[in-house]
Amino acid sequence: MRRLFLILALIISTPWSVMAQSTGSDGAAVLVADDLYITRDRVLVAQGNVEAVQGNTRLRAKAISYDDQTGLLTITGPIVLNDGAGAVILADTAELDQGLQNGLLRGARMVLNQQLQLAAAQIDRVDGRYSQLYKTAVTSCKVCADGEVPLWQIRARRVIHDEVAQQLYFDDATFRIRTVPVFYLPRLRLPDPTLKRASGFLAPSVRTTSQLGTGLKIPYFIKLGDSRDLTVTPYLSSSTRTLELRYRQAFTNGKIDFIGAYTRDDQRPDEQRGYLFGSGAFKMSRGYLLSFNIKTVSDEAYFSEYGYSYEDRLRSDLTLSRARRDSYVRASLYNFESLRAGEVNATLPTLVIDGEFERRFFPKSVGGEVRLSLQAHSHRRSSDRDTDGPDPDLIVDGRDVARINGKLEYLRRFTFRSGLVTDVRAGTSFNFFDITQDSTFAQNHSDIAPFSSVALSYPMVRRVSADVSQVLTPVAQLGWTGGDRQLIPNEESTRVEFDQGNLLALSRFPRPDRRERGTIAALGVNWARINPKGWDAYISAGQVFRSIVDPSFSDTSGLAGTSSDLLLAAQIRNTAGMAITARTLLDTDLQISKTELRGDWSFRKASISGTYVWLEADAAEDRTQAVSEVSLDGTYDIGRHWTAAADVRYDVVNKQAATAGVGLTYNNECVSIDLLVRRRYTSSTSVEPSTNIGFNVGMRGFSASNGKERYVRSCGK
Repeated sequence: MRRLFLILALIISTPWSVMAQSTGSDGAAVLVADDLYITRDRVLVAQGNVEAVQGNTRLRAKAISYDDQTGLLTITGPIVLNDGAGAVILADTAELDQGLQNGLLRGARMVLNQQLQLAAAQIDRVDGRYSQLYKTAVTSCKVCADGEVPLWQIRARRVIHDEVAQQLYFDDATFRIRTVPVFYLPRLRLPDPTLKRASGFLAPSVRTTSQLGTGLKIPYFIKLGDSRDLTVTPYLSSSTRTLELRYRQAFTNGKIDFIGAYTRDDQRPDEQRGYLFGSGAFKMSRGYLLSFNIKTVSDEAYFSEYGYSYEDRLRSDLTLSRARRDSYVRASLYNFESLRAGEVNATLPTLVIDGEFERRFFPKSVGGEVRLSLQAHSHRRSSDRDTDGPDPDLIVDGRDVARINGKLEYLRRFTFRSGLVTDVRAGTSFNFFDITQDSTFAQNHSDIAPFSSVALSYPMVRRVSADVSQVLTPVAQLGWTGGDRQLIPNEESTRVEFDQGNLLALSRFPRPDRRERGTIAALGVNWARINPKGWDAYISAGQVFRSIVDPSFSDTSGLAGTSSDLLLAAQIRNTAGMAITARTLLDTDLQISKTELRGDWSFRKASISGTYVWLEADAAEDRTQAVSEVSLDGTYDIGRHWTAAADVRYDVVNKQAATAGVGLTYNNECVSIDLLVRRRYTSSTSVEPSTNIGFNVGMRGFSASNGKERYVRSCGK
């Protein structure tokens, strides 16, 4: 028995896996066989359905014999060795030393991480670390018993697998698609699938545009350590020489990520072009979070020509914040850069400092909640002009504004036995403004504005069935805000949205430089149908009435005059994957000033989503003509491995498409192919219409899995 356990330790404590070496598995071994005996020559033989197990390592064979004199271990196949860490070896026969460190396996095949297969005439084990495979075929495609040639394979005279470095080294390698040789490399190194990060080339891609021609991108990944890396991607075509860079680093308390490009091209031959995006976040002491974003580009047309981003206004920021149960504090520094035609950054408030503080108290003597909030804001234009320039707006080109706004309020909710819910709010706000570089306004302004409101709601529930219920909730609010608005410019609240979220708000302006004044009443009703097993529906309607007209509300805001437009909003969704949301504003003549419709529908093999937006022309919102736009996008699974996608954005007013794109993707267990064609039809002084074509091919099996999905091809009969 002592000799038997020695044999088991030699068989099972195999260094096929680096993990097994590091953990040093010393658990008990189990050997199962139909027959077990010792010959006259002192050879231990196990025959018939032999299976040896220790820890996660499992060995199956037809027979195993061990010669105590020579220390030779002979295994008769079929042999299946699974190390439990992602490596499986199959062989016909094997001759190994007693430590399984050195030896020979014939008719062998190695499978790494259930992705990559290496079939060889023989495998030599050297020092328990290296596996040398001769006359090898390597592929991640499923190999069927009918002898069908895989979609792609690499044939090599020799392949060395270094289990410690997790690398594959190829000698005289030929890449083939089916049986057709595509290219030959005398030496090739690739990471095995168990290695998550390794320096080397990534999958190349081809990009064709009407402005830059056909170009090739060849990314190279550089591992700089366990916590940082750099990806360098040359992008070359007949019209551009571009170097793309991406740097990532992780820290114990945060991370950073920078991506950018440097370009010399024929579009602007005398200029150095490029862009830089960066982001990061760090956890600081005492619960603070520090985050930053950096976005900058050399010129307005760069993104549209190279496709790196679709943003037309770039925001860079540095923010320090902390959120706790009853308090929140934030301080931010912003810088904005506009890429829109007709906008001049010198006359825009590009530098912004913004901060806020909020604290909640719960006095036990009176109940309810006391909330204290403070906001500080400053924005600056780089222009020194103290007058309005030749641009079409009425904003003084150099105006700078700073403000401090505070609010102290008391809130309490009363719920009566009848079901009536009453929300009471009362408090006061104080505001200070400093306006410079604008002689049309006084520099300093301040005011104190008390406010109060009472809101009533009465939810009524009707049980339709065991699963379906309906809820009808009429709501009403009466509010008042005192004081008169100061004579200050409207710099921040130029766009107002009236929706079901702010129906009961005391002020519907998005920023505190504007507040609604006087007495305000709001009426509304909400209806909901709830069925967890079927479809849900939500409908809201509401209207606002005020004692005085507020001229800061534009005609299309829905809030102009003493009575607002009628707000209608609805949503319907079901368990089958359909969801439709709509919102519209109707004036007194039942004419639509704003409307928005969004929908999503997911089928078994397809999905489609769309949006329709209608906005009336409004000079106060810099909209010289009406906006009517339709956006549609969807995907369809053509087959098990093929997926088609398409999207379009259509301008109904101008009767032309703004953008359109179509894509085709093929995925199976060994290859991923993406084809994308996109057309932009719009143009401006700096941007021309263009067509982009992208083509990417990736081979699976030489990198960590990029998702949980598995694509497995079935073998025919």
